[in-house]
Parts: sequence; structure tokens; C-alpha cells
Amino acid sequence: MYNLEILEKGCEELGITLSDTQKNQFIRFYEYLVEKNKVMNLTGITEFDEVLVKHFLDSLCCVKAVDMGKIKTVMDIGTGAGFPGVPLKIAFPEVEACLLDSLNKRVKFLEETFALLGLEGISAIHGRAEEYAKNKAYREKYDLCVSRAVSGLATLSEYCLPYVKVGGLFVSYKSGSVKEEAEAAEKAVKILGGKIRDIQYFDLPGSEIGRSLVIIEKVKNTPAMLRITCSAICIKIPVTISEPNRSGAFCAIKNNLYKRYPNRISTKIPPKIPSSSQIIERIISF
Repeated sequence: MYNLEILEKGCEELGITLSDTQKNQFIRFYEYLVEKNKVMNLTGITEFDEVLVKHFLDSLCCVKAVDMGKIKTVMDIGTGAGFPGVPLKIAFPEVEACLLDSLNKRVKFLEETFALLGLEGISAIHGRAEEYAKNKAYREKYDLCVSRAVSGLATLSEYCLPYVKVGGLFVSYKSGSVKEEAEAAEKAVKILGGKIRDIQYFDLPGSEIGRSLVIIEKVKNTPAMLRITCSAICIKIPVTISEPNRSGAFCAIKNNLYKRYPNRISTKIPPKIPSSSQIIERIISF
């Protein structure tokens, strides 16, 4: 028998009312999460009360920034074990949700979870965010995009804003103060068609865990192609690598860059030796 007092009080604080069916769905989600976590890496948090606060209530704190009554479609980028997408779907079953993750076995776990909980109007897709963003079936189709991924805000905006309709929102879940990170990302957000509307700071319900939400409004369409210029990318190879192997190490790294960014990488040779601890070869992106 589980004590749901933490979840109930937390939801009450957030203005969310859960039915008995929804409470049971949270319990079944917890049980299946912990069961599958024994054979695959889904979460480092497994104690019941901690999951309630750090996963379930944390996911639902999106309501501090968004009126979910006005949201019809949600995209969750880098969802992992289903956070925040699954708790949002349980609490707001009328919302159509799509959860994206780069690991196929996590996507299969999510699909099994949807079936177990009897959730409808929710799907999980496997792939890279930047690839699905090119697909017309997903690009600029969502009222809300959310992400609890740990990447920097500029990178997350690049992944998430292409999915958001003009007039929609991207909400990034963060820890602690993010003022400097938001300021650093402001230019990238603007290029991608967004505008940082607000940052909300709060403690998770029933705890002293500081969290923040960065709310970005989509004010114009994301450009189909972005021309990005950077001065240099430095590849650092320890001098402990023997001389014959250094060129091979550089080539391996450059080849990976060529595959990911075809026709956008050029190199300058020879490498420079700025210190006794490393060798640097400059790679220019244009």
C-alpha cells in the first residue's frame, strides 16, 4: 500500500486535481519504472517518495509556466524514462503527446508503459531531435515543447524550437539559477525564432530542492537552414600519444566531423604546440 500524501499535496499546491484512476496510473508507472530499471538504466532515483517529488511533481511543475488548459499538443525532447511527458499526459489526458528519445530500448519501455497505463493519444519515437525537426509531420506542429535534458539552453533551443508553432512555448526544466545561461543563449534563441519570456524559480512541492523553468515563446518561424560561423574548433591530443599515432587520432576525429557536417569543415595544418601538455590542430567551420 502506497502513501500518496506527498503527490496529493504537491498536486494541490500546483492546482492539479487527480482522480483515483490517475493516482493509480502514477503508482503503476512507478512500479514498472522500478521493475525495468533493474535490467536497464532508466533512473538513479527509485525510492517511492523521491520519485514522487523528483520525477512526478517536478514534471508537473510545468503548470507554473503554462496554462495547460490551452495546450492541445506537446512534444517532449530527450524524454529518457518519460519525464516530463508521461506525468503530464496522466495529469492532462486530453493533451496529445509525443515523446522523443535517442535510445530505442527506452522508446520500447515507453510504449510498454503507455499500454500498461491505458494511455491514449501519446506516442514515443526513436531518433535524433535535429533529424525529426526536418520532418514536416513534426516541424512547428506543437503548442508546447518541454525538455528536462541536461544540455545547455542554446543547444536545447536548437533541438526544441523547430517543433513549436509560432505563438507556442518551449519550456526548459533547469536547476538553480540560470540567469547567465539564459543571457548567453539569447542570441541563439532569437535566430531560432524564439524570445525568452520569463524565468521562474521555485522549490519543488514538499521539498527545498530549487528548480527553475525557462519559458521561451516562439515569435517567428525557425529558418529552414542556418548558416553558422565559428572561429575555430580545437582538437586536443595528449603528448603521451606517440608521434606515429597522432595523425591517425586527428584523422579519426576529423572524419567524424566530416560525416556529421559534410562540406562544412576545412582544416589548417600543421598543428600548433601551445604547451608541453597538448597538441592542437585547428579545424575551421564555415
